[in-house]
Amino acid sequence: MFSTKLKVLAAPQDYQAALGQEVRLQWQAPDRLRVAAQVGGQAYEACRDGQQVWIFAPEKKFGVVGTAGVPRFGSAPEKLDTTRLPPWKLPLPKEQLRLLPLLCKVEARPGEKVDGADCHVLLVTPRPEAIQLLKLPPGTLSLWLRTDDLLPARVGWEDAKGNAFIVALQGSRWVAAPQADAWKLPARAQDRVERVALSHLMRFFPAALSLAQNQVPTLGPVTGERRVLATHGQGRLEQHDGTRVLFLKGTPAQMGEQHGVLLRAQARDLVDRVLYGVGVGSSFAKGRWFFAEIEEAQARFGKFVDRRYTEEMDAMARAAGVEPEEARLANFFPELFHCSGFAVWGAATKDGRLYHGRILDYMKGVGLEQNAAVIVHQPDQGHAWVNVGYAGFTGTVTAMNERGVAVGEMGGRGEGQWDGKPMAQLLREVMEKAGTLDEAVEILRRSPRTCEYYYVISEGKSRRAVGIAATSTRFEVVLPNKAHPQLPHPVVDAVLLSAGDRYEELVRRVKGGFGRLDETGARGLMTRPVCMNSNIHSVLFAPESLEFWVANADSRQVASHTRYTHYRLSELLDGRPARR
Repeated sequence: MFSTKLKVLAAPQDYQAALGQEVRLQWQAPDRLRVAAQVGGQAYEACRDGQQVWIFAPEKKFGVVGTAGVPRFGSAPEKLDTTRLPPWKLPLPKEQLRLLPLLCKVEARPGEKVDGADCHVLLVTPRPEAIQLLKLPPGTLSLWLRTDDLLPARVGWEDAKGNAFIVALQGSRWVAAPQADAWKLPARAQDRVERVALSHLMRFFPAALSLAQNQVPTLGPVTGERRVLATHGQGRLEQHDGTRVLFLKGTPAQMGEQHGVLLRAQARDLVDRVLYGVGVGSSFAKGRWFFAEIEEAQARFGKFVDRRYTEEMDAMARAAGVEPEEARLANFFPELFHCSGFAVWGAATKDGRLYHGRILDYMKGVGLEQNAAVIVHQPDQGHAWVNVGYAGFTGTVTAMNERGVAVGEMGGRGEGQWDGKPMAQLLREVMEKAGTLDEAVEILRRSPRTCEYYYVISEGKSRRAVGIAATSTRFEVVLPNKAHPQLPHPVVDAVLLSAGDRYEELVRRVKGGFGRLDETGARGLMTRPVCMNSNIHSVLFAPESLEFWVANADSRQVASHTRYTHYRLSELLDGRPARR
């Protein structure tokens, strides 16, 4: 058995959080590997033991053992996990490995001492033919090999751009193979251990790695470019100034199929990141298996979901190549938002125009941003509407319909109160059924609801807006110009929803710009610190003209500090596709 402790000594700028991190590793051919590390100040262990994989969080007294033969989804017990893990093998076939000395430039550097041991130093650089033939990345591998046993003391990699990783291997040694019990999960009698589908854990590892490699480019300047990327049935995918705009039209099944075909890669990526990255990863912080938790919620509120929406989700799943259960669970992902919203009009704005701002502060950096899309829905029943959302999601948290009704929300407490319509599906119902502000309020009032949420709803024709505070049992309408215990500073012709210092700053800004707020000033209300570091999208609606401006976070900045893209819903609905 090989045993060592890895420590990151150098890392590129985007991976500075890895500096100083240590991982204990034990490996035994052909099918055993055990690692232990501290992540976020908490200890974790993970192990492959033959055809089982386990993960253990000792401080949470919680662990899971992944194995085949277990149902993948509680709602589909017939879908048993059939995963088989192959033995460990080298990343290249033996024939290609024999060619490496011929295809790589090897340089010997003067010896060095590493942790008190004398080491040979070798630099290995693949030649261009090796990069092409073996699909190797361009760069240079550095090896520090101990002179007494030739085991590595350090390993480094520098890519063609000069980004370097250096990892120390401390205490590397070959030892006698331990007993089989040494590879078992080290749980105690009081610990909670769950048996789960092996495939869920195997999908977690690459998904978690992808979260650390999340890269979203910064949008360039506005050029007015608009072109069709693909079509399917009555649906089409366009690019507007570097942003995705998806057009869906027809029955639920037709719109779901269009969605899954046209955003197939993005929908699959989002399911992987949300369910298997964030979801499974949250299990070890909470001490409860994520799939058990979300499927319990689904079992309770699933009966309240409109059949048409379920039909659309399932059609999208089939077209995108994901399981229907995965698509539903991704859409029902327990969302605890910490957002802000406002509406200003009349005396508060420069020309009396209504502006409705929506700030989504939620899970920045996990991959939602790179799957962002403006989705135009034209269902066969109900109003057409636009959803500022993400590939794979059929509900909404930020939207405006063709009648000039706009909505945004912010989450509160009460997770676990699942006997009602999921919030994102409920807001979709508002978009498709409400033609006025009063109708929107009544839909929310009459519907069975789940957890605590706060809403800002506006209507362009009447230049009105209200706030709503709602739980499963309580429903309050917060009228403009009125104080509320949680919103103690009323402002004329304004509805302002936020929390803590962000609310205070939002009030200060609106009062400071009172009577002069225009489209640019209204967008300025949403910058830091009114938005949070988790701000992934910010939207400004002008419901009277059906205009809206959308900003999505990139790898460098929160959404409110990036470029806004301007759209007009009436133009998007005119049926004329852009040029190819």
